[in-house]
Parts: sequence; C-alpha cells; structure tokens
Amino acid sequence: MENKFSSKQVSEKTGLSIHTLRYYEQIGLIDGIVRDENGYREYSESDIVWFQVLRYFRAIGMPIREMQEFMALHNSEVSTITARREFMESYRSKVVDQMKELEKTLEKIDNKINFFKNLEESDTRQKER
Repeated sequence: MENKFSSKQVSEKTGLSIHTLRYYEQIGLIDGIVRDENGYREYSESDIVWFQVLRYFRAIGMPIREMQEFMALHNSEVSTITARREFMESYRSKVVDQMKELEKTLEKIDNKINFFKNLEESDTRQKER
C-alpha cells in the first residue's frame, strides 16, 4: 500500500505553499489527486516527485504556460522522451538568448556607470582649480 500525504506534509516536503499545491492542481499541472472520505486531498509519493519537478522548473525560470506544455507532453499517449528532450533543448535556447540580452544590458549599465564616474572626476577636478 502506497503512503498518502496531507497537503501540509507535501508542502513541507516540497517547499511549496499549500496555496501553490492547489493552484497547480487547478491549472492542470498535476492531476489525479484523490480525496479521502472527508474530502481532504491525499497525495502520493509520485505526486511529491512531480511537485519537486515543477518546483525545479520554476527555479530555472520556466513560465507556468511552458510548464503546462511540458505537462501535456508528459500526459500524451505517445512516447514522449524525444519530445520532452526537444522541449528542454528549446527552453535552453530561450534561456541562452535571455542571457545574451542580459549581458548586453549589463554592458550598457557598466557604460553608464563609467560615464557618471567620468563626470564625477571632471567635477572634482574643476572644484580643485
């Protein structure tokens, strides 16, 4: 018999809030959550693993919309190993593009910092005269 866990226990094990657990269920990122005779959610070990995967996806900056796309691949009837790998490769490419944009932004910020440093030095020299 598989262990069952309460929302509180899953929250503690995954680091996700109870609200987030319910939200992920509501938007279809996790399904098949059983309820006991009192209507309380009972999570399985595999549910906990999936929540940890979802938490990882959020940690790498994956938007919920893309997590839903990945979930759709996971639930597909066809073998999805290749599709999931391709999905992650595509996501990686997006992250690399974002990093390039951030590097450009950082360079612009550094240039502006140097501009202000030069103004400060010029201002200091003028005051010394």
